[in-house]
Amino acid sequence: MNHYETVFILNPVLSDDQIKETVKKYEDFLVSNGAKMISKENWGLKKLAYPIQHKKSGFYHLFEYTVPGEAIAPLEVEFRRDERMMRYLTVKLDKYAIEWAEKRRNRNKEKA
Repeated sequence: MNHYETVFILNPVLSDDQIKETVKKYEDFLVSNGAKMISKENWGLKKLAYPIQHKKSGFYHLFEYTVPGEAIAPLEVEFRRDERMMRYLTVKLDKYAIEWAEKRRNRNKEKA
């Protein structure tokens, strides 16, 4: 089981219900492929550094999870097929990144 983080940007014209539905779809997809969700973060609507699909903002979400490596390719195929998805990035975390992610989660819990 490898440790991964996926950040994805959803189209800013989506309603709250559509955003929740999309996030739930990908969470369910990962869990059905054997993933154990560690953390989910909604970063909200943010301005993009450059326009993507003629849009200047997007809804950012982060998933942190453990899953066998062969589950990543099907996830990214689903991302590419979904017109609501503007960009995504999946990163395999090493031991230092895992420690840093844990510190970030704890820091975010203290703020809340």
